Amino acid sequence: MNLININPNMEPENHYINRSGWLRAAVLGANDGILSTTSLAIGVAAASITREPILLAAVAGLVAGALSMAAGEYVSVSSQADVETADLKREKEELENMPESELEELTHIYVQRGLNKELAKQVAIELTAHNALEAHARDELGINEITQANPLMAAFASAVSFIIGGLLPLLVAIFAPIKQMVFYQYGFSILFLALSGILAAQAGGSHTLKAVFRICIWGTFAMAMSALVGYAFGVQTT
Repeated sequence: MNLININPNMEPENHYINRSGWLRAAVLGANDGILSTTSLAIGVAAASITREPILLAAVAGLVAGALSMAAGEYVSVSSQADVETADLKREKEELENMPESELEELTHIYVQRGLNKELAKQVAIELTAHNALEAHARDELGINEITQANPLMAAFASAVSFIIGGLLPLLVAIFAPIKQMVFYQYGFSILFLALSGILAAQAGGSHTLKAVFRICIWGTFAMAMSALVGYAFGVQTT
C-alpha cells in the first residue's frame, strides 16, 4: 500500500478568511472616514471663502462619523450574533430531543457534498461523537469560530479606522490653500482611497488593481455630488 509522505518542513498555506470580520469593519470605517470627511469639506469649501467653516465641518463629521460607525456596527453585528445564538440554542435542543433525526440530517449534508451514503454516515457518527453541536453549527448553519460575529471587535475596528481615515482630509483642510481647497481635497482623498484599497487588498489577499479602481470610482462620484451641492447653493460663508 502506498502511503502519502508529508513533508514536516512544509510551510502552512496562507488563508485570509480569519481576517474577514475585522477587515470588513476596518476597510469600511477607513473608507467612510475618508469619503465622509472629504465630502463634507468639499461641500462646505465650494460655498465658503474662509477656512473656519471647512474645519468645523470636517471635525464635526469626524467625531459624529466615528461614533455613528461604532454604534451602527455594534448594533448590526450584535443582531447577527443574536441570530447565531438563537440558532445554536435551537440546534442544541434538537440534538437533545431528536438525536437520530439530526444524525440523518448531518449524513444528508455530507452526501450532498459528494460522499457516498455509507461514508457520509460514518463521518456524521464520528463528528457527532466528537462534538455534535460544533458539527451542526459548522456544516448545517455555517457558523464557526472564525466567522462568528464579534460586536465589540467590529465596533472598535470601525471607530478607530474611521478616525484614521477622517484625520487625513482634516489635515488637508488645515494646511491646503483655501482657494484651491476643493481640488486639494479631491486629489489627496483619491490618493488616500487608493492606499486604503491597496492595504485592504493585501490584507485580504485579493486583486489590488480591482480594489483600487472600485473605491476611486465611487469616491469620485461621492465627492463630485458633494461639490455640486455646495456650488448649487452658492452661499459664500464668511
